[in-house]
Amino acid sequence: MIGSNIQSRRKAVGLTQEQLAERLGVSRQTVTKWETGESTPDLANAGALAEALDVSLDALVGFDPQGTVLPMPPRGKHLFGTVTVGERGQIVIPKQARELFGIEAGDALLVLGDEEQGLAILKADEFMDRVSMLRNMVDR
Repeated sequence: MIGSNIQSRRKAVGLTQEQLAERLGVSRQTVTKWETGESTPDLANAGALAEALDVSLDALVGFDPQGTVLPMPPRGKHLFGTVTVGERGQIVIPKQARELFGIEAGDALLVLGDEEQGLAILKADEFMDRVSMLRNMVDR
């Protein structure tokens, strides 16, 4: 899987095998072997690959494009999967997302909407902290 992930992400960021090899200090043939699955990068090269391709090492190694039409997300971006809206409009936030963003039972969440871009969910207290900071900056 890592081979196809290297190839798809390399193409997504617009690099040739030669350009990627040059950034990593390896030969183009080495990149070809990684992409075809003939060999796999060692840990140091895997980290450098993730950096060069602007993706997390977890995504580079474990991203499975099966069942999704979406590309591998860049570093810092996440695809947590789908949720189902309940009868009263409730959703369950995936465990991985709750852990990553520190969301716990009882937290107040702010739901923002943009008719062109969709919905965003933020922790209400963090949003209000940022609003307060902006007000303080404006008041100075």
